[in-house]
Amino acid sequence: MNNEKEIILKAQKGDSKAFEELVYLYDKQVLSIAASFRNSEDDAKDIYQEVFVRVYKGLKNFQFKSEFSTWLFRITKNVCITYYSKNKKNSSIDSLDRSIFENDDESVKVSDTIKTEDYADGFLLNEELSQNINDAIDTLPKQQKYAFVLKHFEGLKIKEIAAMMQCNEGTIKRYLFNAASKLRTELKEFSE
Repeated sequence: MNNEKEIILKAQKGDSKAFEELVYLYDKQVLSIAASFRNSEDDAKDIYQEVFVRVYKGLKNFQFKSEFSTWLFRITKNVCITYYSKNKKNSSIDSLDRSIFENDDESVKVSDTIKTEDYADGFLLNEELSQNINDAIDTLPKQQKYAFVLKHFEGLKIKEIAAMMQCNEGTIKRYLFNAASKLRTELKEFSE
């Protein structure tokens, strides 16, 4: 099965191997979008699972009026937005005291892996900056955030984003411009 349309048609008829192949073709992109949108590995996995459950349930209704990827990413967007609305919580930075390895005899913490004080300071600054960027992205309105994540984290083209979000390219450009302006304002203290 090398043709995507063939794979989809077989999956629509209940071929579980064909559906698995579809999942395999797109799983990394869906997980990446979910992780970029929620900034939490656990949340991203929940979103990923929900996306493919919805794809499985809705695949029989897919009519090839758009690219399969456009349809799939539209579902991903909707699940991300729904998940975000249900779980309005900020992800927290892992503590330096968090254990990264444990057995009966010993425990290794994140702080144990840091070699020097200068490195630790740089690590904390990078973590703080990263958290501030993620927090700023989380303040964006849903549509702006989704367009921003797809453009800057997933590298999609404006045309692809417009198709996924079912709007014109000018709207996407406006979302991206407004998102960038808001982020610039939110992160102003870090650029000085």
